[in-house]
Amino acid sequence: MTTKTAKLLDGKALAEKIHQELSEIIRETQAKMGRSPGLAVLMVGDNPASAAYVRNKERACTKVGIASFGQHFPTATSQGEMEEVIAALNQDERIDGILVQLPLPSHLDAVALLNKIDPDKDADGLHPVNLGRLVRGELGLRSCTPAGVMRLLQEYEISLQGKQVVVVGRSILVGKPLALMLLEADATVTIAHSRSLDLGSITKNADMIIAAVGRPGLITAEMIKPGSIVVDVGINRVTDATGQSRLVGDVDWQSTLSVAEYITPVPGGVGPMTVAMLLQNTVTSYLQKVKT
Repeated sequence: MTTKTAKLLDGKALAEKIHQELSEIIRETQAKMGRSPGLAVLMVGDNPASAAYVRNKERACTKVGIASFGQHFPTATSQGEMEEVIAALNQDERIDGILVQLPLPSHLDAVALLNKIDPDKDADGLHPVNLGRLVRGELGLRSCTPAGVMRLLQEYEISLQGKQVVVVGRSILVGKPLALMLLEADATVTIAHSRSLDLGSITKNADMIIAAVGRPGLITAEMIKPGSIVVDVGINRVTDATGQSRLVGDVDWQSTLSVAEYITPVPGGVGPMTVAMLLQNTVTSYLQKVKT
């Protein structure tokens, strides 16, 4: 008897498609605007993971035709200096998106810096104004990872109407905004987290599980309903017995592959969609200026 294998929700392929769409929009619009869209990614310090993420974002910008105004600051840069940089970028007409790469050195107040960004240039969709627009169901720049998850589900024509969805994770980056987006799509949403008692009893009856906690292998086959949809937002670096380092998600991939109907791979699932939505937000902000 052949073992059934879940269908993959391929974020890498979809991100490539979005890059091509954005590239076409930019080509058609930049003559009218007299410039390309501009994204400023601000990084402080020498975190190797952050540096890799920033390089990835800058490469993606180049690919679609977004001008990159990235700036890298020394670890000792002060809160006041960073606020001045953001204030200048808010006024710079070449810049459509601003992103502060997290984490920041401990002496900097990340929330205060994010709040200084003009909400209409908030490429990460994390400003309180944009989160408020999401709560109210109004148009606005959306948090990149949750928006990426929703776009991925849409691409595979997965209806959320009336579905029981469990979001495992309650962060302001993913869990909370994603729950609101799912509600907007008429899903019935439960938010669980790392301290939920008997997590398996909560997830077992769900039509869809979205794992976003940052714990390798948290969701196992016994915790999911056969034929459900599993979206793995977790990105964790683990070292195996041979000393090899690799990326894994919050879902135990091998065991769930034969139980789920759809599943996202790690890497290659939600990760590429996050960057695609960052570019999408920047282009959305750029197009608003065309209309005005």
